[in-house]
Amino acid sequence: MTRRFIFAALVLAAGSAFAQSKPWDHIGREATPAEIKAWDIDVRPDFKGLPKGSGSVALGEKVWEAQCASCHGSFGESNEVFTPIVGGTTKADIETGRVKNLVLGSNFPQRTTLMKVATVSTLWDYINRAMPWNAPKTLKTDEVYGVLAYILNLGDIVPADFTLSDQNIAEVQKRMPNRNGMAFHEPLWKANGKGDVQNVACMKDCPTEAQVRSSLPDFARDAHGNILEQNRVVGPVRGADTTKPPVKAPVGSAPQPAAVVTAAAPAPAAGGVDVKALLAANACTACHGVSNKIVGPGFTEILARHKGRADLESYLTQKIRNGGSGVFGAVPMPPQPQLKEGDAQAIARWIATGPR
Repeated sequence: MTRRFIFAALVLAAGSAFAQSKPWDHIGREATPAEIKAWDIDVRPDFKGLPKGSGSVALGEKVWEAQCASCHGSFGESNEVFTPIVGGTTKADIETGRVKNLVLGSNFPQRTTLMKVATVSTLWDYINRAMPWNAPKTLKTDEVYGVLAYILNLGDIVPADFTLSDQNIAEVQKRMPNRNGMAFHEPLWKANGKGDVQNVACMKDCPTEAQVRSSLPDFARDAHGNILEQNRVVGPVRGADTTKPPVKAPVGSAPQPAAVVTAAAPAPAAGGVDVKALLAANACTACHGVSNKIVGPGFTEILARHKGRADLESYLTQKIRNGGSGVFGAVPMPPQPQLKEGDAQAIARWIATGPR
């Protein structure tokens, strides 16, 4: 009896130890339904996940001019940085569901968003989660419907008096110019079927070395600053040093470029404002380096251009808040209405006193 009792006690003890919490069980917690709902915002091609709402072309035009046109143009034509959203589609494409300018052999000079996208849900989902790019997820549901309606109207997919909603978006899908442009490769989806391994394009005397046949003109190589300075300082990816001619040797034979060392963050400006934190929070550093051009000019270049202005701080504050174009070329500076006046003044003061 004693042995049986000891054995039973050991079994119970082992079971108890096994049932104890795992080392990571105390880390974090289960997400609440509200938290999951906040992240679960994707919209599928069958429109599952699409919220109820509506927006007219007229509403979309107002939102577009206020928050989208500075990057994408008033009519979706965009600029030298962003590719056009509208163009390249015809009424015949809307009828057939296949964009003729995408057919092999077409010499249409530019592929636009409306030429390529097959599902209208893709546009709704992307606008909702990523736009405007300096303040994503800030558009109201009806504004997303409106902006999408405006884009569709620019492409002659819906009329100017149209109101897009969750009730009629499936009908709009039937008019997407490239709705039939997606290819479905069944062997890639059917696990029990034959694999797509019957390619006979080259079964003998195949080339042993691939040749890169595309190139970047010398005048465009450094058009938007040194790519090497625009990569993160961690991780394996390093951009090419575009201030130098392209490397002629095989890829991987050149010595690794030195890591770009970033300057230490400056102390907060007068008044206790952390300017570097403001720049990061409002996506300013996505376009501007401290001393190098990315999409827009570097902050030191801005200072050099306007140095000597008596009203420099107030001038820069207004430019930051209201945006503008033409001072540094065709690429516009989008307005930043989300910035408080005091924060815009702090950034302007930081630039005017010498960014570092």
